[in-house]
Amino acid sequence: MIITEKDILYEDNHIIIVNKNNNDIVQGDKTGDIPLSEKVKKFLKEKYNKPGNVFCGVAHRLDRPVSGIVIFAKTSKALSRLNQMFKDKEIKKTYWAIVGNKPKIEEATLTNYLVRNPKKNKSYTFDEKKTDSKLAILSYKLIDSSDRFFLLEVDLKTGRHHQIRTQLSKMGSPIRGDVKYGFKRPNKDAGINLHARKVVFVHPVSKVQIVIEAPPPNDVLWNSFL
Repeated sequence: MIITEKDILYEDNHIIIVNKNNNDIVQGDKTGDIPLSEKVKKFLKEKYNKPGNVFCGVAHRLDRPVSGIVIFAKTSKALSRLNQMFKDKEIKKTYWAIVGNKPKIEEATLTNYLVRNPKKNKSYTFDEKKTDSKLAILSYKLIDSSDRFFLLEVDLKTGRHHQIRTQLSKMGSPIRGDVKYGFKRPNKDAGINLHARKVVFVHPVSKVQIVIEAPPPNDVLWNSFL
């Protein structure tokens, strides 16, 4: 994926918000693939004909197979403030997830305890507190359905490793394509049908409220829900 103007959801002097493809990594990892942060740097460098290095700070991440909103900082001031805002849970994030099994309850709050296994890059969900576990809370509601699939809107209350993926799987509704968490088969594009749909926050510098929505990937299934 090469970053173009159509991928940019918002930009000003301090931040740039991108609609991530579900095959991009946000920050460099052991795969050696070019991360989204470097692609944004290249976009900014070419757009503004900058001769030197371009600053692009990573304030948060999305899992590689997940699409949707990623916020980058264009200044160190914005990055430090965004980091604190994410830490203080001042940025409200809403996700869309397509699942194959209809939830037994159409709208609910899930409260679990997650234990992360770094070696397997996987989190495990429990109803009771465990050693090294972290509290995980999200709310979901069923907002649409088709013959075979169901669209859930998810509001994160905590930000844990693979939280939405593992909590929805625990309740019996794994995300389409997410074989790591119990869906039966992968998607052809190796992504999963989890999309960071919306963010609401107060701008770290201007203090103006920002509300951003990202269109889901342009494919037959997502389009059937729009």
